[in-house]
Order: sequence, then C-alpha cells, then structure tokens
Amino acid sequence: METIIVTGGAGFIGSAVVRHLIGHTDHEVVVVDKLTYAGNLESLSEVDDSPRYHFEQVDICDPAGLRRVFERYRPDRVMHLAAESHVDRSIDGPAEFIQTNILGTYTLLEAARDHWARLAPSERDGFRFLHVSTDEVYGDLGDSRERFTESTPYAPSSPYSASKASSDHLVRAWHRTYGLPTVVTNCSNNYGPYQFPEKLIPLVILNALDGKPLPIYGKGDQVRDWLYVDDHVRALCKVIAEGAIGETYNIGGDAERKNIEVVKCICRLLEELAPNKPSNIERYEDLITFVKDRPGHDRRYAIDATKIKNELGWTPTESFETGIRRTVQWYLENRAWCRRVLDGSYRREMAEKRSANVGL
Repeated sequence: METIIVTGGAGFIGSAVVRHLIGHTDHEVVVVDKLTYAGNLESLSEVDDSPRYHFEQVDICDPAGLRRVFERYRPDRVMHLAAESHVDRSIDGPAEFIQTNILGTYTLLEAARDHWARLAPSERDGFRFLHVSTDEVYGDLGDSRERFTESTPYAPSSPYSASKASSDHLVRAWHRTYGLPTVVTNCSNNYGPYQFPEKLIPLVILNALDGKPLPIYGKGDQVRDWLYVDDHVRALCKVIAEGAIGETYNIGGDAERKNIEVVKCICRLLEELAPNKPSNIERYEDLITFVKDRPGHDRRYAIDATKIKNELGWTPTESFETGIRRTVQWYLENRAWCRRVLDGSYRREMAEKRSANVGL
C-alpha cells in the first residue's frame, strides 16, 4: 500500500483518478484541491466514506499548506493534475493561469523536493512525481498529416498552453538539476462523466437538452484527438507505476474528429436517447450556431501514443463511438448534478459542508 497525493483531485480528470485509485487499488489517496469553480466534491461522493480517502483544501501556491500536507501524509507518489485549463478563460484573464500553472507547479516541486530529500534512501528510490500536461504545448499541426511525438518541439499558441509548457519545463529542470524523480505525460482532449460544462462536449449536451444554441467556433473544422477520461486514468496509473524516470509519455485516444463532427454526433445520440425535444426545435441539429473564431485557435492536434503502447502496454479501450455514447447517457442520468453545477449551488453546498466539518 502506498500513499498518493493527487493535486486537483476534485476536478474532472483528478476526480476520475481518485475514484479509480480508491476503487481498484489499496492505496491511501490524499486529494489536494483549492476548490475553484471547477473543483467539485460531489465528483468524489462515491469515495467519501472510504478510510483511505483524505481531502485537504490547499492551494498549490501555498508553500506552508503544502509543507503541512507532505509532513502529515508522507506520500510515496505525487500525481499533479491541478491546473487552470480552459483556453477561453486564459485569453480573457491569463494571470490566474500564470499563477496556478507556473508558480503553483514550482511551489509543489519545491515541497516535493524537500520531502524527497528527507526520505530514507530506500523510500527515496521509490518516490515518483507525475506531472500531467496537455498536447496543446506542441502547438498547431495545421493541415499536415503528422502527429505529436514526445520529441515534437514546443510551440504553444494560447496563454493556457504557454503556461502548461512552462510548467513542463520546470518539472524536467527539477529532475535534471536536483535529481527529483519526475515523469511527464501529455494528453489529448479528455471527455466523459463529471466534466465541467464550459467544455465542448458537456456544453453541447446540456445546451441541446435546454433548447439553447450550440456555439461552434468558425466553421467547426478544428480537429482534436478525443480520449475517454477513464482510459486516460488507466494510462496515468501505468505511468506512475511503471514509467521510466525523466521520461515523457504522450497519451491519446486515436480518435481524431472535427468539432462539427463531434457536435453532430451528440445531436444524433440525443435524437435516439432523448427524443422528447424542447418545443422550439424539430431537430437538435437546428441549434447549431457558428460564431466568430477565437484568437489564435489551433487547427489540429493529434497524438502519436506509440511509446506508451510499446513500453507500458497501454491502449485505449473506448472508441469515440462507445465513449461518447457513455458520456451522453451519463449526463442524461445525472441532470441534478448538472443543474447544481450550472446554477452554482454546488459551491454553496461544498462551503457549508466544509464549515460543518471544521466545527466537528
């Protein structure tokens, strides 16, 4: 049994990691999360009663808070997923992305390095720091037929991807300079249950069910490689258990789709699974609305996941067709969760719950 810190563990991918670790391993799991708008403890409700699950509301930019967490739990591994991750928000307000993704990663690296240096030699050899990043750091493939490999030069386009590229460089520097045993992963677009509705797939599902416009940037011809979140989680667990120190692993779903194709696929599934449509439309596709493209919008991302497949034996189990059906069904069956996220009541409920627990 190991103790694993998961930063950003109340977020979309982080909560999926925590649910997997509690459900499929015997590890102790410590969630470190600031609980910004995208952090939702309801995403962890199914592990709430596990004695192996622990939650610490700590900002990764807070060195004293991190020091306390490391001293209390003495982790064997760190899975770093805490990040500001929405491109549109980074364009409107880049400062939060610089703060969390760059300064926060630096602060976490220093806390981990201090903890690692204090471990006994046998414990030090087993320690790992996994940094979870994005394919957006590689920039735009345009109309080429190439895919991103682990050696693709960085060329970030947005404040978000630039901040993640910076954090990747910090992690590699802490390995090279200080010997901290780090591993980096770069993943393609994730989708699945519990994703915050600002992202394309949940936004389209929920807007369609409410009869609201389905906004598509430009002509919708941007291409993304879609990865079902549970497949990503399995890959991360493989990497932190078996990945080589100092290495990078690209993780992709081998499921390239244009944005307009994704939206039309969701509309077709809703015609089947939710045939009682809002009164203002005859077809869900009638809601598709093309809007002005965002600044610096990359045309195409695509991951070459050959390395992780060959070295660690990981492959995705969900095709885009099976994964998107599971995703649409989950949102249809969890409308109450969606409503609480959309109206902000989940944040009030979380604050009340945390206050009540503090008073115990």
